[in-house]
Amino acid sequence: MTDFLIRPASDADGDAIAALIAAAFAEYEGCVFDRAAEFPELDAIASHFAGRGGTIWVAQGSEGVVGSMALAPTRDADAPTGGHEIFKVYVARAARRRGIARALFDTALSAARAAGASEIRLWTDTRFTDAHRFYERCGFTRHGAARECHDLSATWEYLYRLPLAAGRKVEG
Repeated sequence: MTDFLIRPASDADGDAIAALIAAAFAEYEGCVFDRAAEFPELDAIASHFAGRGGTIWVAQGSEGVVGSMALAPTRDADAPTGGHEIFKVYVARAARRRGIARALFDTALSAARAAGASEIRLWTDTRFTDAHRFYERCGFTRHGAARECHDLSATWEYLYRLPLAAGRKVEG
């Protein structure tokens, strides 16, 4: 379906992205959304990712922002040179199964390839099993044991990785 538009987010989208995250967390027992304590980047979300050399996109539907996904060079010490990471993957419950997550992922994948990324990785809460299936359908594989985040939600996360062919920058 194409009843949405993928666009780069602006800092003004922080509240809408916060609402997406809060709603997603509410679907899982024990997930706590505390914006001030754990998500201060939402106050200037586009600037935050630009400062990391990345971008955050939103899916805009008639009902407002219905999805988000960001891409930036990874800061993981064990990542290969040129590795990138996906962050802030959320789609409103009422907007799921419309191709929004896939369109956001395809946008991030194109940007990663254009940047010459050697791989894309992401960390995802062990409770988010629907998200795990989505990542696996996109070609990601889970690696290693879960890590503990020591956050308000007592989160444990899995690492997912997607190697990209040759990691060459696309010219033109």
